[in-house]
Amino acid sequence: MAQERFCILFPPLVLVLLVLDCVQPSLAKESQAEKFQRQHMDPDTSTVTSGYCNQMMKRRNMTVGFCKRKNTFIHETLPDVQVVCFEGTVRCENGKLNCHQSTSKMRITYCLLKEGSKYPKCDYETQQLQKSIVVACECRQYETVHFDSFV
Repeated sequence: MAQERFCILFPPLVLVLLVLDCVQPSLAKESQAEKFQRQHMDPDTSTVTSGYCNQMMKRRNMTVGFCKRKNTFIHETLPDVQVVCFEGTVRCENGKLNCHQSTSKMRITYCLLKEGSKYPKCDYETQQLQKSIVVACECRQYETVHFDSFV
């Protein structure tokens, strides 16, 4: 009796779970906007030390399994960065046309993997700059989803 009930209820249950997975992505999956914020946003930092990149790259999980070659942290508020999506469109480094360049300079920190540095000991150069940033934006919500470059 129990096995019969299981055989009747199991296929519809599997179907419901599959549909829910397609409609509602897992909370464990990081959206592009969330990944952008994790990898690039650090608005509360006013002072950057020489060890900043080593600490932040590790803290933000960019040295898991390999050393990410370069990364830029933005020291402005998220709304100040998101407003860049409403500024002029420029061609992204990958050729797409969903990038936008800030009209004002922003406080950023550029992290570059030092020559000869290898996983698991990822060692970064830290460079503080004031530059215009170029970000890719998601059209529907005008969210920043990718850091493209600085100029």
